[in-house]
Amino acid sequence: MRRSIFGDDHESFRSSCRAFLDKNVAPHIETYIAEKGLPREFWTSAGEQGLLGLEIPEEFGGSEAGDFRFNAVFAEELSRVSAALSSCVSIHADIAVPYIVDLGTQEQKERWLPGCASGEILTAIAMTEPGGGSDLAALKTTAVRDGDEWVINGSKTFITNGYSADLIVTAVRTSPEKGAKGITLFGIEATDPGFSRGRKLDKVGQTESDTAELFFENVRLGDDRVIGEVDRGFIAMMERLPQERLIVAVANVAHAKQILAETIQYAKERQAFGQPIGSFQHNQFLLAEQTTAIEVAEAYVDAAVAAHSDKELSSVDAAKAKFWSSDVQNTVLDHCVQIHGGYGFMNEYRVARAWRDARVTRIWAGSNEIMKMLVGRDLGL
Repeated sequence: MRRSIFGDDHESFRSSCRAFLDKNVAPHIETYIAEKGLPREFWTSAGEQGLLGLEIPEEFGGSEAGDFRFNAVFAEELSRVSAALSSCVSIHADIAVPYIVDLGTQEQKERWLPGCASGEILTAIAMTEPGGGSDLAALKTTAVRDGDEWVINGSKTFITNGYSADLIVTAVRTSPEKGAKGITLFGIEATDPGFSRGRKLDKVGQTESDTAELFFENVRLGDDRVIGEVDRGFIAMMERLPQERLIVAVANVAHAKQILAETIQYAKERQAFGQPIGSFQHNQFLLAEQTTAIEVAEAYVDAAVAAHSDKELSSVDAAKAKFWSSDVQNTVLDHCVQIHGGYGFMNEYRVARAWRDARVTRIWAGSNEIMKMLVGRDLGL
């Protein structure tokens, strides 16, 4: 079915993204996998192409597209090459940077945003803690006032870009007695005394994405590092989580769609019992079902992208897009592995890596169970 949300400008941008990725990124994926992370050259080259500044005003080196459809196009093209690429770039450009753009002071914007646009400053966002998971209101990392400074202690885990980030937008508890209303966001730089990182975490999938534990031991910061208002960090996160969940949904569908297309081609070429395996009725039906599932999910996500571009996407609809797209993604890719047979279980085949990469999408950006709770509450249940 023809998609209707993208115009000529979006498709021209898509062509530019694809050309950049095919030339400068796709040939190096195996190296990224081996090194468990993206080199700084990737980020600076993407910055030179103007791909990291879609949310950043022109005065700070960005393009400030003002149209989330451009973000969606880039996420789709990244996902076509690697699911981990999309997650790393989205964390930086679509999730962490907007906190600075929307809530940062003029000094903070001048200090950080030009580097964020150029790829010289890589960002991460640190919400998740070892004992908290999706429960953001249960943060234990604290910032205690000491004269003119805040003293931060605690730890975070499962932080995408965490091993290489220069700037971490970090959620900490500043007023324990206020519960969720006592959380504040800080901009913590990797050079700040007391900040340290653990090892690159050994994940099941998304190997190209560096993921790490972060530690804060008496990190002293002034008020100039508070992003937004003190004790309003939880509200800021709730306001911006729909965009995070939407960009995850966009990537989920694009990733599964690409691997499904490759699987259909494989089914046309792979022979068994003297004929292409795609000619067997079971496989015909299965691939017909998965193609339809992808197109239906894509239609809903497209509608959500259009709504978000018009500033009309609700947190509930974003939750629907996130959990549904990740369920569809995982189901489709599981069938793709099955159609590949034994080869589908070999790491040298892209379908195997894609299958592993997809599993986390049911967990991050708020687990699917949490997403369903949000939808259920909206139903009055």
